Amino acid sequence: MRTLLLFFTCLFAAQLISCSSSKMDNVQRGIDYNYKSGYPEFRSSVFGFVEENEGPVLEITTDIVKGSLVYGSKGETDSLSADVAVDIQITDLNGEQNIGSKRITRQVVTGDESITHSREVLSIPYQLQVKPGNYEVSVTVRDLNSKQKLTQTSKAYIPGAKQNDYTLSEVQLFGKENGDNTWSQISGYHVSNAIDSLRFVFQVISPQPDTPLTLDTRLVSFASDTGLPRAITRNNYSSSSIEYKGIDFDQTTEIQSTRRVLSDYGSVFVEYKFANQNRGNYRFEVTAAKENDNDEEIFKGRSFGIKSKNFPAVESVRELARPLYYLMGRGDHEELMAISDTDSLKQAMDRFWLKNIGNKREAQQVIEQYYTRVEEANKRFSNFKEGWKTDRGMVYILFGEPFHTRDRLRQLVWYYSYNTEDPRYRFFFEQPKLNNQFFPFDHYVLNRNNNYYNIVYTQRGLWLNGQILQRQI
Repeated sequence: MRTLLLFFTCLFAAQLISCSSSKMDNVQRGIDYNYKSGYPEFRSSVFGFVEENEGPVLEITTDIVKGSLVYGSKGETDSLSADVAVDIQITDLNGEQNIGSKRITRQVVTGDESITHSREVLSIPYQLQVKPGNYEVSVTVRDLNSKQKLTQTSKAYIPGAKQNDYTLSEVQLFGKENGDNTWSQISGYHVSNAIDSLRFVFQVISPQPDTPLTLDTRLVSFASDTGLPRAITRNNYSSSSIEYKGIDFDQTTEIQSTRRVLSDYGSVFVEYKFANQNRGNYRFEVTAAKENDNDEEIFKGRSFGIKSKNFPAVESVRELARPLYYLMGRGDHEELMAISDTDSLKQAMDRFWLKNIGNKREAQQVIEQYYTRVEEANKRFSNFKEGWKTDRGMVYILFGEPFHTRDRLRQLVWYYSYNTEDPRYRFFFEQPKLNNQFFPFDHYVLNRNNNYYNIVYTQRGLWLNGQILQRQI
């Protein structure tokens, strides 16, 4: 009896794991910008669908940040130009087609010298007719002026459907800003809070069926850490806290759910619209099933996270005020953020910097260096919250790039001294969960210690008196 009970327990657990795994395999979260200082910054997205007249199509979109390119003078004019090449390599994972590659070149010409700070993107679309199947798409963006290149790889699946059968494409996410009538595709996980409305689009792929199809959709939010990190010198987080876990997919809140029945359909696109949400982590889910046939349910999902308005940049006064938390005491920072008037908040921030540094020109250099690190932290360490709020982001902003790093399974060590045995200048980060299909984030928690008090105090002093311009630590 005991053996039989154990057998059924294991069988039940295996079914749960299999079901969960199957669902997670069908959840998309997009691909965000590859970031490496001095390299072109871009993200690519791949969407497989069925065109009514042309059949299966791969739609590949490459969005390149114009400000990440290297510009040179164009002829004898005052114009600046950047040249970029996009190499697309498509592989049929089933080995049935020899697809080859495609190169697309573009030139950006402008008379605006501030283009090097622009977050505007150059969008390059490409479509290719293919057969149903599994595909791997590698997109390489090469800056033809700097000769630097980066590559992103993603996968796409275009299923085939027989008569009276059906399936679903992946879910696409679009956003629209207030007052703008144009929907822009959001190919990554991170969504700016400037977006006013969200739109989810997927395709029901099917020849003309004879059975109605029920679509159940819902938008859910997950319990997650979106707040400021605990100070380096305070106690460590408990393993049960949301700050330690980062995000808890078992704690969900249903925001909205709908049911739609399609009675006369072929390969059609279906869309759902929502108002943008508060900062946090969300998933749009769709479950499709023929009436009275729950055994053939198909599940698709699109996860996303709402970040700050100008993410990954920090531009508004309030966005610039928040990261000062690392240079101020908690009480002073709470008092600063309590200022509701924008002009008064800006004046308080100016007084903070000039009071400590005095020299206006020097203060401007320090401020520029500080917020450069904040933006870089957003690009390098963002997961379920902005990168500057993560433990790695906090250490990076205060201390900069480590002299040496050691990366082992579930442990990362940053050294800020050539003496790797000096405990004051090394920071241990623990990874509570490995990045996998069930937890698709790089989440590291700092091992906090009171012994860091003196080095943190000294480092704050370097920022506040301007000496950070001469020495980093």
